[in-house]
Amino acid sequence: MIEPLSYDVRGTGPGLVLVHGTGSTGLKSWGTVLDGLAARHTVVLPNLPGSGDTPPVAKLDVAGLADRVVATAVAAGLDDFALGGASLGAPIAIAAAARHPQRVSRLVSVVGFARARPTLRLNLELWGAMFARGDADLGKLLVGMSFAEEFLATLTDEQLDRYAATLTADPAPGTVAQTDLGARLDVREDLARVTAPTLVVVATGDRCVAPVHSREIADGIPGARLVEVPGGHAARFEDPERTLSVIVDFLETTT
Repeated sequence: MIEPLSYDVRGTGPGLVLVHGTGSTGLKSWGTVLDGLAARHTVVLPNLPGSGDTPPVAKLDVAGLADRVVATAVAAGLDDFALGGASLGAPIAIAAAARHPQRVSRLVSVVGFARARPTLRLNLELWGAMFARGDADLGKLLVGMSFAEEFLATLTDEQLDRYAATLTADPAPGTVAQTDLGARLDVREDLARVTAPTLVVVATGDRCVAPVHSREIADGIPGARLVEVPGGHAARFEDPERTLSVIVDFLETTT
């Protein structure tokens, strides 16, 4: 029997499972759009190993995590459901949709990737190394990777420092294993096997997961819909209403 992940649940309605990104949790990763989605759906938020209350695992594999995400949804009472993933959560969601087509009714990739191209791979390796040695400057790296230059230009130096501190507060013990997974995974062969209607959300100013990654996903999944939103990798924090409206529109107009 496949072991479910720890999870949180918000809202009522049709099932929606949302997988978080590296070093985060479901609640943190999706928090800015969660209320809007939970007003329409039963939202299940799994926590990857080493995040939330899920025990860490030394070495992660994307297929195993995909199966555990689906097992989590079933444990939460969902039979079939829409599935979304942000950043690292996107390739896990893609693998789940390819492996469990009878469960996944629709798929949403937000600033995702099917494999890490060179700059992303190097940044993930640097993130993992800095985290492992407790580097105090890690927050500065994450701010620069996460937010669009136009957004950062609106902040004072004090605000920038607070953002850096926030991004490294309450660190997830599984961060190193998650950065390692992101740097080496490759779900490109799964793309053509996805049969669920798919939305691919790309942030035009993303300096962490460059837009070419999302375009590769959209090109590989038959019939996928690619939608651009302004902002950086953290576009759903910079302008949550824009990202929320794109996701809600897709979920309400596809079956």
